[in-house]
Amino acid sequence: MNSLEKALQERILILDGAMGTMLQRYQFSEEDFRGERFKDFHTSVKGNNDLLSLTQPKAIAEVHAKYFEAGADIVETNTFSGTTIAMADYDMEDFVYELNYESAKIAKQVATEFTKKEPHKPRFVAGAMGPTNKTASMSPDVNDPGFRAVSFDELRIAYKQQAEALIDGGVDILLVETVFDTLNAKAALFAIEEIKEERNSSIPVMISGTITDASGRTLSGQTAEAFLISVSHIPLLSVGFNCALGAKQLTPHLEVLARQSCMGVSAYPNAGLPNAFGEYDESPEQMASQIKEYLEKKLVNIIGGCCGTTPEHIQAIASIASEYKPRVIESCCE
Repeated sequence: MNSLEKALQERILILDGAMGTMLQRYQFSEEDFRGERFKDFHTSVKGNNDLLSLTQPKAIAEVHAKYFEAGADIVETNTFSGTTIAMADYDMEDFVYELNYESAKIAKQVATEFTKKEPHKPRFVAGAMGPTNKTASMSPDVNDPGFRAVSFDELRIAYKQQAEALIDGGVDILLVETVFDTLNAKAALFAIEEIKEERNSSIPVMISGTITDASGRTLSGQTAEAFLISVSHIPLLSVGFNCALGAKQLTPHLEVLARQSCMGVSAYPNAGLPNAFGEYDESPEQMASQIKEYLEKKLVNIIGGCCGTTPEHIQAIASIASEYKPRVIESCCE
């Protein structure tokens, strides 16, 4: 049994909080995003957070360190948009491998430092693989419902490049996250399985979908149960939900996963629902008190935060999670 599997059985693992929320605190300008290397780049790059792994690596390392200090066992790489498909918005497809590789290296270096200081609490790095800004299941054109902006094969190729770079950079886990279209996620999972076969690798894989509204469905129309069934053919470390909803609204969907899944269950909700200005107002204490319900009901094995969450939120969640035992994974299997 490796150290990750051992830790997962012993306690509820803590995932980090939002990278974007933390980076906003730096108030980086266009020049900061560009750095010296991209100072003459032909298009605006402000808002391309993944690029900061190359131009502001110190800030990325600081964010990871703050989450580890707050009690996180796992941090996610700064690679949410790290595919050629998403990077096309900035004409930066050529830098995708480097962005992922360097992001993984930064996170792994910080994780290694913390593990050395606290060997009883090993730290891990999850390679974040976001959903891209295109969907394989639906048409972006209401007048042409058969049209698709991206194909399964294009997604597979893009995800394969991202996953290879993350593995080369040293991640411990691959995390296919914020899944709004399961077909996109299946392309990512297919690419990862290809890599595992080619490299004779057994890197653990987490998947996290997103329930987009009160209907209790993903954007491509799946319920929690349908989402689980459609990815269960792949060997996964965990399945779960993140983003879109606050902790309270996510509870019934996690109950479905916890009841029917034979793998770990993860959750990293937003800090409540956004206000009229798109900001998240839920305090660390408010969020932790809602997450307490997950713990009392033994719904989760991995818990963290998404949009609007900070090291303060993670610290509050870690503190309350330490009082509870994790959901027993074997107990849900027939």
